[in-house]
Amino acid sequence: MAAFPVPGSRRRIRRTHVIAAGCAMVLCTTVAAPAAADGDTTTTTTKPTIVLVHGAFADASSWNGVVERLERRGYTVIAPANPLRGLDSDSAYIASVLDSIKGPIVLAGHSYGGAVISTAAAGNPRVKSLVYVSALMPDVGESGMSLAARFPSELGTATKSVPYRAGGVSGTDLYLKPDRLHQVFAADLPESTTRLMAVTQRPVATTAFSEQAKVAAWKHIPSWFLVAKQDKAINPDQERFEAKRAGSHTVEISSSHVAMIAHPEAVSDLVLQAATAAKSVRPSLATTGSTHDGRAETALTGISATSLIAGAGAAFLGRRLRRPAP
Repeated sequence: MAAFPVPGSRRRIRRTHVIAAGCAMVLCTTVAAPAAADGDTTTTTTKPTIVLVHGAFADASSWNGVVERLERRGYTVIAPANPLRGLDSDSAYIASVLDSIKGPIVLAGHSYGGAVISTAAAGNPRVKSLVYVSALMPDVGESGMSLAARFPSELGTATKSVPYRAGGVSGTDLYLKPDRLHQVFAADLPESTTRLMAVTQRPVATTAFSEQAKVAAWKHIPSWFLVAKQDKAINPDQERFEAKRAGSHTVEISSSHVAMIAHPEAVSDLVLQAATAAKSVRPSLATTGSTHDGRAETALTGISATSLIAGAGAAFLGRRLRRPAP
């Protein structure tokens, strides 16, 4: 026998469809609301631009081996010239370079370049990760000189001072002594290479090491740190102290101070880790513990609660539909 609808059941079926659609809308809103409320929870499909900042006595070509490897992986890379005139002015210059870049940024610094990126990245929400390669990583109120006083190295006896004048401004430049550069700066490179480095080195003004940091971006931006265990220019214990204090994702390799020249593969791998994390939902500030994400838990709780309500409503409506009409 054919089944015929009970009078009035069509209206109840239509009401059921409307209510079910409403439940679906509530469920979607509950899930989507946390992500819409906080931009940090969205994942970008754009590869970050990688900016590499060199340190004292060097120029941007010191990153050449790293640049080649990163570009082969499809990344846009910029290696600007660090002026090496003073922490305040150098950081302001690098910050202006960052302002010209669209999209997310991974910012890496070698040696004194680490102090520069710690200041230049402050307040820039597009800088997603910081990478330090055998670098200075000062806290607010610290300088390269104050850190070196706590963690002595051979650099202090390997430099010579030369007065300079430029545009009505005078000061003092520091150069590495040619006969000490190989031992202190780049012991794992051929001496023929370090002789050229000694001739072509860029001097750094003493103000680069004496000026105190006014901000420390690593307190708010996830960081990665490469410790060079054979470093004679920055004490490896200083590098470990800085990395631990910042909660950096840390690796140690057997390298001289210029790890990006002597071991470009290891440095590239660390930068790629930071670049990959920059595309994730919530990169961690530290490796020593997990970050509890309450928003994800809230979203899941919302899903469960909404599903429970929707399920109860469906059961109730089902019973109503099965009830015979009077």
